Amino acid sequence: MAGDVKHDYHLVDPSPWPLIGSMSVFVLALGAVGLFHDWPYGVYIFALGVMGVLYTMYEWWGDVIREALAGDHTPVVQIGLRYGMILFIVSEVMFFVAWFWAYFNAALFPTEAIGSTWPPEGIVTFDPWHIPYVNTLILLLSGTTVTWAHHALLHNDRDGLKQGLWATVLLGAFFTCLQVYEYSSAAFGMSSGIYGSTFFMATGFHGFHVLVGTIFLTICLIRAYRGHFTADHHFGFEAAAWYWHFVDVVWLFLFASIYIWGAGSITH
Repeated sequence: MAGDVKHDYHLVDPSPWPLIGSMSVFVLALGAVGLFHDWPYGVYIFALGVMGVLYTMYEWWGDVIREALAGDHTPVVQIGLRYGMILFIVSEVMFFVAWFWAYFNAALFPTEAIGSTWPPEGIVTFDPWHIPYVNTLILLLSGTTVTWAHHALLHNDRDGLKQGLWATVLLGAFFTCLQVYEYSSAAFGMSSGIYGSTFFMATGFHGFHVLVGTIFLTICLIRAYRGHFTADHHFGFEAAAWYWHFVDVVWLFLFASIYIWGAGSITH
């Protein structure tokens, strides 16, 4: 037949989401500039941009899920999706390299402006063996539960998949709650000089990733209840698991360098 597909690739249908997403990101950036410069309607422009981006993500990723269920994600297509996810995680690593670079540049070479010491005088750091240590245990445990869910899926254990995902989502939410509490009790703020800005940028950016990963896994949990995943066709869940393990590893570096080393080191 002339209309038969004779290749393993997925040629996507025309989609409005790249255009709508680009416009939404532009509005979001414009609103962010407005917030920084105290424009009268900056907050509304920013909110409109955020809603546009979220709506685009919901609809575009919904189309990807529907394409997967329709059988468009052949093994060849899945290889491309895996490469794409790997490159995305690499780009995220570069973000954290920037935050770590800023932190270590200030910590290893403290200037006279901050008293040539690190942490700067007057900064009361967090006790790393309190909430940060508990959060470390939570993330390590969540890495175990998401792996449990993955192995359960590979062995067609639907109950184990759901239980592992439930445990991971709850642990991720618990981590976020503890970090919010930690921030609320901080003795310094984002504007407390170089220490506050580098600390909150690094840990806050990671906290945002935990929130995104928790949402990612929640969607996977909903899809698990709908029977979307099979033992040999579950890239959506696999991508979420990769992302979650990435979040785990980054936290270990944050805990060791910023919470433990940073709090205990005094550089003269």
